[in-house]
Amino acid sequence: MYITCLDLEGVLVPEIWIAFAEASGIPELKKTTRDEPDYDKLMKYRLAILKEHGLGLREIRETIAKIEPMPGAKAFLDELRSFTQVIIISDTFSQFAAPLMEKLGWPTIFCNSLEVAEDGSITGYKMRCEKSKLTTVKALQSIGYQTIASGDSFNDLGMIQASKAGFLFRSTEQIKKDYPELPAFEEYDELLAAIKAAMAD
Repeated sequence: MYITCLDLEGVLVPEIWIAFAEASGIPELKKTTRDEPDYDKLMKYRLAILKEHGLGLREIRETIAKIEPMPGAKAFLDELRSFTQVIIISDTFSQFAAPLMEKLGWPTIFCNSLEVAEDGSITGYKMRCEKSKLTTVKALQSIGYQTIASGDSFNDLGMIQASKAGFLFRSTEQIKKDYPELPAFEEYDELLAAIKAAMAD
């Protein structure tokens, strides 16, 4: 039995923080997990910038409401879900994800949560579990599933490498160069074909 585990941002939807950086005019917020492998360090950096500029959840949600899935993403997900179970495993937050899940047809997502004060300021965040993507894949394997995984960033490498088959999708040149053993794709039809082949193997 197979479950395909997908990253969200950069794979199915644009990077939320990059979109918000552009909407708010704060280029420092463009830094993502493609640039910084240490997620805790990255989030503390982001929260400090939000505090400095007096920005909170409401402003970020206004940007998220305008974000559309990447062209072809919903059709890809619909086809994938027609022949395998799919879980999106993301380091985003439940408060960010809901509008995007609606646009993608409500796939299952495992993600984290923000700590938000009454005034809407984001005071912290709570990770679902440590190394959430790798931990989730290992947990699925422990209950009898074979996993196939795909993502684009440093924080996806653990689940990709631990799975029966793993693929980079629209990743950076540096990550592709550092991990030449991982098949890398740019188009959804290529990724679909690779997942089908892995399941038939």
